[in-house]
Amino acid sequence: MIRLSNLLKKEHTDKIRPGRHHIDSNRQIGVITYLFLALFIAMLVYLAYFTQTEAKNIINSTYNKRQALLESRIIRGDILSSDGQLLATTMSDHDGGYYRHYPFRNTFAHVVGYSTHGVLGVESMENFTLLTCDGNIVSRISNDLAGRKNHGNSVRTTLNVAMQEAAYDAMDDRRGAVIAMNVKTGEILCVLSKPDFDPNEVIGRWDVLNADTKNSPLLNRAYLGSYPPGSTFKIVTAYEYLKEHDGNVSDYGFECRGSFEYEGSVISCYNEVSHGWVNFDDSFAKSCNSSFANISSKLDKKKFSETINELMFNDELPLPFKYSGGFSDIDASSSTEDLLQTGIGQGRTLMSPVHMLLITSAIANDGILMRPYIISSIENANKGVISRTRPKEYRRLMEEKYAASLQKMMREVVVNGTAQRLLDTDGYNAYGKTGSAEYSENKALSHAWFTGFAGDDAPEIAVTVIVEGGGAGGSVATPIAKRVFDAYFN
Repeated sequence: MIRLSNLLKKEHTDKIRPGRHHIDSNRQIGVITYLFLALFIAMLVYLAYFTQTEAKNIINSTYNKRQALLESRIIRGDILSSDGQLLATTMSDHDGGYYRHYPFRNTFAHVVGYSTHGVLGVESMENFTLLTCDGNIVSRISNDLAGRKNHGNSVRTTLNVAMQEAAYDAMDDRRGAVIAMNVKTGEILCVLSKPDFDPNEVIGRWDVLNADTKNSPLLNRAYLGSYPPGSTFKIVTAYEYLKEHDGNVSDYGFECRGSFEYEGSVISCYNEVSHGWVNFDDSFAKSCNSSFANISSKLDKKKFSETINELMFNDELPLPFKYSGGFSDIDASSSTEDLLQTGIGQGRTLMSPVHMLLITSAIANDGILMRPYIISSIENANKGVISRTRPKEYRRLMEEKYAASLQKMMREVVVNGTAQRLLDTDGYNAYGKTGSAEYSENKALSHAWFTGFAGDDAPEIAVTVIVEGGGAGGSVATPIAKRVFDAYFN
């Protein structure tokens, strides 16, 4: 009986074992199915990401042969100013072909760019958009069947024609850059660089323009220029001093005799001018190098370095185009000489005009930097809006109380300091900081800087100007900024 019972148990066990194998098999199939499903979903997600983000960048590449295919089927779209004026358009020639036309010629050369020889400016940024047709589908099919080209989408920029023309005329034949931004929205309003070129003549003069290393006419100095900031950097130094003293600088005083010596380092005022007794605001308004060297000597090097980096030096800038980033090598181990030179914007410190503009814009906007943008909207050939850029906050660069202090100090620069050429204005109040930045062994040579903002009841737009080898910022760069402010407000 025992043997029979054991035999029956064994037979029963043998019968259920295949069922367990079947369950395990189903589980394995389920795992593999879910794995393939997960991979499929991941591929769909990547495809969506690629289509929305990377495809445009890849197609915009000058090495992508698909551009030629698109150009054979699409008439390149227009580039417009903020008020709809044509900055770039495609026209037909007598032979049935097409060519790119730039109505304002040199005025918008660097910011709008050109569509040949590697592409530049907005032409490059929106290359894919301009060669894409999102118009009426019936018209598109009809044109395709008839062998006619469809019109590409148009790009409406944030650029202000009046401001751009004012900057172009004011800069005249000098080298340098002007760039302006709406501090409340982040709209880039004006981008000028000189020496310049006529984009209508790029094809015929490419070899000459490209070989001109002395003048570098193809270089957009507003974005890619890298300069010592000179006294405009005193904005950063003053901000650090305010932070270290919790905004209370009423007890600061200094007797300026035209130079300052500290631990063997000597800093002289511009043209060795003696400013006499100055408080903190006076030091800033009169751009006293001696006083600011004294201020710098009292700073905590490590904290100063952290503040500099918080203002986007040695870091990426939130810009939709190629740019030159700011550089500063101050840290806790820096020498006294390096500290003093950095405090007045000299030494190894470098920055681009657009970087200076972003810092200035944040001060004007109570410490908050809006994300800069230059493309307002994308429109199809029927003027229908496909997409529109909305203002976005980038981040807070400084506490509101320190921004308010700097606003007050920058107003004093205009009222009683080095930017008094901006005092007589119609319909707006101006704020600013001038600079004269040495750039060679010859101390008599300097770049002329101005950076500031203006508004009626509250700051509205910021403008930064640099004139290479221009000398004093107050007498050379400031009047250029005034012409740009006037064009916006009047």
